[in-house]
Parts: sequence; structure tokens; C-alpha cells
Amino acid sequence: MFAKIKSSYLNGIYGVGVDVECDVSSYGLPSFSIVGLGDNAIKESKERVKASLKNLDYHFFNHPITINLAPADMKKDGSHFDLPVSVSILKAVGIIDKNLNEYLILGELSLDGRLRAVTGILSKTEYAKENGITKIILPEANVMEAALIPDMEVYGFENLSDVIGFLRGDIEKKPFVNNNILDEASFLDYDIDFKDVKGQFAARRAAEVAASGMHNFIMTGSPGSGKTMIARRMPSILPSMTLKEALETTKIHSVAGLIKDSGRLINKRPFVSPHHTSSNIAIIGGGAKAKPGNVSIANSGILFLDEMLEFSRSVLEVLRQPLEDRFVTIARAGRTVTYPAKFMLVAAMNPCPCGYLGDSRKACTCTQNAIDKYRAKLSGPMLDRIDLISHVEAVDYKDLMDLKEGESSSDIRQRVINAHKIQAERFKDDGILYNSEMNESMVRQYCHLDDAALKIMEQIMSKHNISARSYSKILKTSRTIADINNCSKIERPHILEAFQMKLPDNNI
Repeated sequence: MFAKIKSSYLNGIYGVGVDVECDVSSYGLPSFSIVGLGDNAIKESKERVKASLKNLDYHFFNHPITINLAPADMKKDGSHFDLPVSVSILKAVGIIDKNLNEYLILGELSLDGRLRAVTGILSKTEYAKENGITKIILPEANVMEAALIPDMEVYGFENLSDVIGFLRGDIEKKPFVNNNILDEASFLDYDIDFKDVKGQFAARRAAEVAASGMHNFIMTGSPGSGKTMIARRMPSILPSMTLKEALETTKIHSVAGLIKDSGRLINKRPFVSPHHTSSNIAIIGGGAKAKPGNVSIANSGILFLDEMLEFSRSVLEVLRQPLEDRFVTIARAGRTVTYPAKFMLVAAMNPCPCGYLGDSRKACTCTQNAIDKYRAKLSGPMLDRIDLISHVEAVDYKDLMDLKEGESSSDIRQRVINAHKIQAERFKDDGILYNSEMNESMVRQYCHLDDAALKIMEQIMSKHNISARSYSKILKTSRTIADINNCSKIERPHILEAFQMKLPDNNI
């Protein structure tokens, strides 16, 4: 007796099809084996399946039972094969006789037959739709996430008994419909606002330019000058994600196990702030199951490194590749996965170990050797990948008491939204969304300088020893500043402002 059930597993953020094949023989000694390059969770599945079926009073394990996860040459992991294995056995022995070719089945079993939520549902449901599978059976806790994919019939169940009843026709159940996929108003509601930032006009301007083109941004200054305050308010000036960005980011969070019971697409841009003791694997991703790291969880949002130079140099150096390529590839035994990493790096750092180099209120106590060693963590190639650098001067408490509220996040966000719209129209046929993503051919195509801008750029190149990458960064930032000002061509003031923001000051 033979049966085949369709299921799926994850390769990065993409679902991959698996046929769960079951053979129950009438002859031979009792046995139960699962083959097909499964991990430990899959090997242990047979014990969960056996206990669940026995507790539901199904006793057919006195026959040889073989489960194959095809294709057998691809390594698979996850506990979500429990349910399709159970259903394949029930179909093979004739308890279920329904044609299941149009169903994708996923779910982890407890020993009493209850279904537990699993990760990566969005990616697996998307795989089903792309391959002509129109129905999916899974744990009740995962239905809202699966229903984010349109035109899929999603059936969620609390236990194996109800799944069997549904497939035998004893239980009627309507597919779940998610009517709460997007709620933009709630996702753009922030408790913090840029109006709380008093003074710091240069840093506020740099933050606006960075948000408008999704440029990498570093702030340097003494402790208490407002670097972290500005960084944590940057999400409040970013518009909600496009549908493509939302789907991609939601899939990453689903694979990472961050949204098991969520029924909304992630519409608010992520803000990820790892501790400075984080390891390379925590930042980039990896581990035994090649899970996404902070750079991928921050996809389409902000990766904030507070006290940047307190991170180990190796952590800072591994950021170089995703900053340039906007994806990260993780190789582990038997598998290689690629995750998107289209994040905007925002960092805050002190100019020296004590933090008070150049501060007008307090003298620096660091030796030159200590300062050089401290700054050496930020290499030239890493600094080359930063678009904007702003020195944040500490505000005197007397001035702080007198200063009025700054411009609100909603007002700044409107200018950022307008700049994003201009870029979306510009790059509609290029597969990117923001100026920071332009390659060199796009820079030549879209960064047109007027005569005055071209002359000042030539002067900058001849006077300052800047790399080709920094030259490109200045042009991209100039393009963003021009977009904020609704200018079709890059003009002299745009080049000067971009250069001023790119040129490292004496405190870096």
C-alpha cells in the first residue's frame, strides 16, 4: 500500500517542495523508518507520529512502514513533517481515501495529537501557490500567516483528529480568510518623535538625507550629545514598506521564528540594535540550521550599531560584504542558503575611548596611542562604505532649556516619502528602489551634473585623495539631496553638501 503527500521545507527564505512517500507492507517484521536525508528532528518524528496515532486508537504499527522524503539527495530539517507523515500513513492503510494532490500539509505533533505552530509558513505557502497547489492544511496557530498569500484555501486545525475528520468528510470546515493583512495607520504610530531633538541641525539634516536615499550613516560625538536619540527616531521618518519589501521581510522574520502567530505583513521598517558583544554568527547569520542574522532581520529597515567601536573588529569587517552586495550567503555542511540583507546601517560612536576628544565641556584623558588603537577597529574599506558622517556636538544645558521643539517626524517623513516616490519612478525598470542601491552604470545614467556641479566635483577630486567608491557615494548622496529639493539635475550645492557629509572630520 502506497501513498504520497505534498509538503515543503525551507532553503533560506524560499520554500522547496517535498513528496512524503509512504509504503506500508503486508509482509515482514514490524518496523518504522524515515529515509531521505532528514535531520534529528525528522528522525525523531516517527516517535511523535507513532504516539499520536496510537493515542487516537490507530494500531497498524505491526507492519513494516517506510517513509521517504523525496528528493532523497537534499538535506531536510524541521518538525513540520510530523503531520504529512501521519496523513501519508493513514492514506496508505486506507483510513483516508480522498485525493490529496491539491493539498500542501505541514505541522508538528504533540504526543496526544495536538498540532503545534511551525516556522517559515509564509515561504512554504508561497511555494505552494507558485506550483499550482491551491489548498494548505496546517496548525490553527499558523493560519493567519499562511492567509497572507492571496488565493489560497487555508485550513487550520487544533489536532490530528480534526484533520482526519476533515479529510474523511466527517467534519466540514471553511477556509480561513485574513481580513487584517495591512493596517498602515497603526504601523506608522510611534511613541518617539524628532521634535524631541533640540538643536543638532546638521545631524538632523544628515538623518533626513540618509532616510531619503536609505544611505549608510555614522554619527560621532561625545557621550550624551544625542547620537542614540537621533538614531532611535529615524524609523519615525521612514515611510511604510512597499508590498514587495513587506513580503520579503515578513518571510525572513517567519524563517527566524519571530512571527509564529502574526496575521499581518510587516509594514513598519525593522529597527535592529544588537549588543556590542554580539558574535559574527549573530550579526550575519548561521548556526547549525543556518538561521538569518541581524543583517537579514533588519532587511528594508535599520541596523543600528550603538557604540560602534565597542564591537569587535571581526564583526565590523563581516559587515563589508552585505553592505556592498545587499545579501549574505551562509554555507553549512550539506547546504548553502542566501538571505537578503538590504538594510541601512546607522551607527553611533565616540571619538576616543573616554569619549571626550574635541568636547568643549570636558578634556580628553586618552593617549594618542589609545586613540589610534581605538579608531583602528574601523578600517578604511569599512569607512569607504559609509555614505554620510555627522559630528554631533553636545548641547549646553542652558541652551537646551531655551531651545524650542524641533521639526516633527511627520513633517520630515513627508519629504522623505516624496523623495522615495521620485526614486520609485526613476528605478521602476531597474529592479531597485533607492539611490543607495545604484550600480555604476545607473550612477552614470541618473546622476547628471550641471556645469557648476561638474566643475566643483573636478576640484574635489583633484584636491582630496578620495577613492572611486567614495566618489560614487558622493554622487549617490547628491542625487538624493537633489530629489529632496525636487531637482532633476544635480547642482553645485547638492555636491557640496554631499561632500561635506562624506568627508570624515578630525574626530574619526
